[in-house]
Amino acid sequence: MNDDLKALIRTIPDFPKPGIQFRDITTLLLDPAGFATTIERMVAATVGPVDLVAGIEARGFLFAAALAMPLNAGVLLIRKDGKLPGATIAEDYALEYGEDRIVMHEDALVPGQRVLLVDDLIATGGTARAAVRLLRKAGAQLTQAQFVVDLPDLGGADALRAENIQVDSLVTFAGH
Repeated sequence: MNDDLKALIRTIPDFPKPGIQFRDITTLLLDPAGFATTIERMVAATVGPVDLVAGIEARGFLFAAALAMPLNAGVLLIRKDGKLPGATIAEDYALEYGEDRIVMHEDALVPGQRVLLVDDLIATGGTARAAVRLLRKAGAQLTQAQFVVDLPDLGGADALRAENIQVDSLVTFAGH
């Protein structure tokens, strides 16, 4: 159904390390009609209404901002630690080697607000699952996450579904 959009996503072999097929959405972003179509289809897939669209740093910000306008919603930023001024709440998550942390402003949402989580790609789901925990800790009603690309072989979307999140993506790519 979204082969037109899939064709606009460039694959870069062996980046950032040998064996990885990097799915580069910058080529989609460079195409005005393709980017507009992406947003239209994501809006159509939204189970609404939503009060806030939460975007995960950094490419998720682009899609969150573009989605928020037609959804008449605000944009909530999920950032890497140390990037937001003021009081924040945080969530740690495991990486392949070590840990990382994401944060949001502690006053970014009012408990009970309906939040849609958005990012460009879901792979293993580590960052997205941490974002779900962070948003729920803040009191968000979070039942849906959207991604442009899903790499289903890596299991991230299934991990989110196990946390009662409806996961929607426009295109999938086998492998990693």
